[in-house]
Amino acid sequence: MEEWRLIDLGSAEPLIAQGFYEAVALAIDRGLAPNTIILVQPSSPYVCIGYHQRLEEEIDLEYCRSRGLPIIRRYQGGGAVYLDSGQVFYQVIGHEGSLPARVEELFEKLLQVTVYVYRKLGVEAEYKPINDVVVGGRKISGNGAGKIGRAIILVGNIILDFDYDSMVRVLKVPDEKFRDKVAKSMREWLTTLRRELGYTPPVEEVKRLLREGYEKMLGISLKPSEPTEEEWRIFEEEVKPRHLSDEWLYMPEMRRGWISEGRMVKIADGVRVVHINHKAAKMIKVTAELREDEILDLLITGDFFMIPEDSLPRLEEMLKGVRLNQEELLKRVEAFYRETGVQTPGLKPQDFVDALMKLREAVERYLPSIRPSAESREGVV
Repeated sequence: MEEWRLIDLGSAEPLIAQGFYEAVALAIDRGLAPNTIILVQPSSPYVCIGYHQRLEEEIDLEYCRSRGLPIIRRYQGGGAVYLDSGQVFYQVIGHEGSLPARVEELFEKLLQVTVYVYRKLGVEAEYKPINDVVVGGRKISGNGAGKIGRAIILVGNIILDFDYDSMVRVLKVPDEKFRDKVAKSMREWLTTLRRELGYTPPVEEVKRLLREGYEKMLGISLKPSEPTEEEWRIFEEEVKPRHLSDEWLYMPEMRRGWISEGRMVKIADGVRVVHINHKAAKMIKVTAELREDEILDLLITGDFFMIPEDSLPRLEEMLKGVRLNQEELLKRVEAFYRETGVQTPGLKPQDFVDALMKLREAVERYLPSIRPSAESREGVV
């Protein structure tokens, strides 16, 4: 039976709870550590945004600062979320070859453990592809996956309780009426152990069931361990400084300086900056600089997963100079998938093409050289 390491970090400050697994992944990639499962709870509240999200577009920064809420950009995709001690995190980090390489298979295999824990606690949970665990149609676990070098990662949580009001408050929304709508929707599709059982199970019982589940489902033996000095060094010298830097926190904006510098205006005749939102299985947002229907530059953001996560700039570069034409766009996007071997669970190349074609819909309202089409809700600035 294969032996894995089990690290219980207990109650840890937000950056450790959210980011220490990255240090372990780097250690595994460098051959310095074995396959590892980490269990941890945040000791205090914080806000976490997905790898591909724009901070100022998703989060009410003024509110977070007034409440002293740290904001951490995670290494995985997905959406913004408010987190606190009401969740028990599990973080599975294994060398490639020890875990499924296909993200869909990784979720399907490892989330059986999450289902096992909930069922043992008396909640009839079930796995819902691609990355959810649900009870009666309501989500009761958030999960993400990624890869650092040769280390495959799955992270997620057992939701003991959830602060719906704080979650809704940290989000950036158009107005309070919309915020009320989000709050109502969130209570309809997100549930917790407290809500399902009427009480919160002891944390140690949840952790015991997680250990039991991983050993049964993965056919492994877990050995309780402590992080090594080298892993703490990697965290302090490599992971932590990156997470605390503006370059990381504002990564998408800094990738395209013309956005952070405020070039959201008409540049010249026929040249405009356009922003659209496209809802596929996940949200895709595109801000593009266009000369009529030619892409001069663009930034793609959203709450989707892309593994490896740092592949997105390559797609943006490959799309420069392309016309907003279905066939041309699909050729470039499919070439990107082939050349990088990237995985986008829940999304396919056509989804990105559909998002990009909404740029054309927006431009058609303003540039007479392009035949008008149905009005979109997105805008040209």
